[in-house]
Amino acid sequence: MKEKISVTIDKNLLKSIDSTIDNLYIRNRSQAIEHLIKKVVDESKTAVILAGGPEEKLKFSKNEYRIFTKIKNETVMEKAIKALRKNNFKEIFLIARHKILIKAFGHFGNGNSYGVKINYIEEKKSGGTFETLKLLKGKIKTNFLVVYDDIIFNKVKIKELWDDHSRSHAISTIMLTTSSKPSSKGTVTVQGNKVLSFIQKPRKSDNYIVFSPIFIAEPEILDYQGASLERDVFPELARNGLLSGHISSIKEMHVHKIK
Repeated sequence: MKEKISVTIDKNLLKSIDSTIDNLYIRNRSQAIEHLIKKVVDESKTAVILAGGPEEKLKFSKNEYRIFTKIKNETVMEKAIKALRKNNFKEIFLIARHKILIKAFGHFGNGNSYGVKINYIEEKKSGGTFETLKLLKGKIKTNFLVVYDDIIFNKVKIKELWDDHSRSHAISTIMLTTSSKPSSKGTVTVQGNKVLSFIQKPRKSDNYIVFSPIFIAEPEILDYQGASLERDVFPELARNGLLSGHISSIKEMHVHKIK
């Protein structure tokens, strides 16, 4: 949805804006202004790495957390930060419990050496993925990307997911892929880009389109109720026509399937 606004702009600046009109992709002044604003916004986006839940459940092995598992000499988190920075996500929130945050800060600090700013948010207890995400409330005012802590997603086309969300009227746009075992994931029914229903881990399903743990959300999502994104929030958004889907031909890779 577009909204008409009135702005006052310096005359010389307006000439510079008009010079971007090429009558092919940018055909008028309004499109030129929108294009330039979008370019600036896209150069510095926000992402969240969701690593909540009891620390013992987040371990890959007895002494190793999933997020610090090394894949070809880089930890999962390091790969995530590099992939996010490559896609112009310069502010990153890591939500996790104390021990994970301490270890992450010891390695990554404030993120400067990776060209990002890392914010650390401590979770003390949680009943689900949404309760973890809600710790962002009041800390973020623009749409943001969320990735789960145990995946490698450097080949996923994040920009296409982001652009799909920008064109939608949805509160959230989730990444969708296919699975031969849909009963172990969140299954969806879709019409075009609109998600009509979301069912988390159905006992039996003939629907092979599933949720991959990557999505874009508006800050308004944090006003919803529930403990779990998959069991509470996404199903409600789907019922209300506020959940969009982006079908990706490239799948994320889970840590336990790689090493």
